[in-house]
Amino acid sequence: MKTLFLMRHAKSSWEEPGVPDSDRPLIPKGINKTRLIVDSLLKKGISVDLMISSPAIRAYETAKIVAAGLNYPLNKIKTDRKIYDGYYDRILDIIYGTPNDLNSLMIFGHNPTITNLANLFLHPGIESMPTSCVVCLSFNTDKWEEIPSKEAVQEFILYPKLLK
Repeated sequence: MKTLFLMRHAKSSWEEPGVPDSDRPLIPKGINKTRLIVDSLLKKGISVDLMISSPAIRAYETAKIVAAGLNYPLNKIKTDRKIYDGYYDRILDIIYGTPNDLNSLMIFGHNPTITNLANLFLHPGIESMPTSCVVCLSFNTDKWEEIPSKEAVQEFILYPKLLK
């Protein structure tokens, strides 16, 4: 069984003119809402074998919050530019190339790409993943590269407004 978590980064700041998109920081509200998601993941007994984030500050900082909450080593969070670039097929390459000895993978990305990626597996799909949203999908296979031929099971979708 393989489990895939797709997470959109937490709410970030648009307040600082001249800051490149990739350098936009999280705002306190985004940090707090991500901690709500972490609490819910802990209640579900979630653990993750591998975390890969977009290198954008807002995605990587979100990954660090989740990693700290789930006792995942911060120095083991990988970054991959393909997640930031905006093409979900490049993220699929990451997923399908995950080592098969790992059973769970969490990707931290951006809209609209992360929603489009989730909708490849969700039926019916979702309109848009809000900030700090996580989609959990499972696949009845032992090989990541077999996911395209397997039916995804939606385990859960969590976002802050659900947890209030």
